[in-house]
Amino acid sequence: NFKGPNNPVEKVSWDEAVEFCDLLSGLPDEQAAGRVYRLPTEAEWEFACRAGTTTEFCFGEDELQLGNYAWYGANSDSQTHPVGLKQPNAWGLYDMHGNVLEWCADFYGDYSDEAVTDPSGPSSGSIRLRRGGCWISEAKACRSALRYGNVPSSRFVNYGFRVALSLPEIPNEAEPAKIGSSPGGR
Repeated sequence: NFKGPNNPVEKVSWDEAVEFCDLLSGLPDEQAAGRVYRLPTEAEWEFACRAGTTTEFCFGEDELQLGNYAWYGANSDSQTHPVGLKQPNAWGLYDMHGNVLEWCADFYGDYSDEAVTDPSGPSSGSIRLRRGGCWISEAKACRSALRYGNVPSSRFVNYGFRVALSLPEIPNEAEPAKIGSSPGGR
């Protein structure tokens, strides 16, 4: 469902979001540059949303400030809005707390009981994960840590996605050259 070049895509399924990323990655210029587009993992999404914070929202704990950062139930007029009209988080990312719920790459499942840095989701399942709040959410449903799940074929008016980019590995120029790696090498 397309409402203009500055609005988020909405009513998109996980399957369609993955297909879009695959098609974008398959473009000749993207392939030549080694760029691969994909949905972010849940851990990547939350890391990007929090932007270095540990609070309920990227801007702190006061949900009365949410309207400065997000389109949600109290201010959206029951529709999406162009991205970039609200304040970004500290890393310059817009609409992490609202506008549309965003599909993530992971399967939905319980967290491990162990403390984990950069956790990965379950390796299998039938439910995919969505993060962020949306234009119909209450403020508390827009928190950085809130998670939702649904079947990958689900398409609702408040479902969208954000793209992550995997760049090719770049050799560290500070490392010494390996023997035989330069012209005239042994």
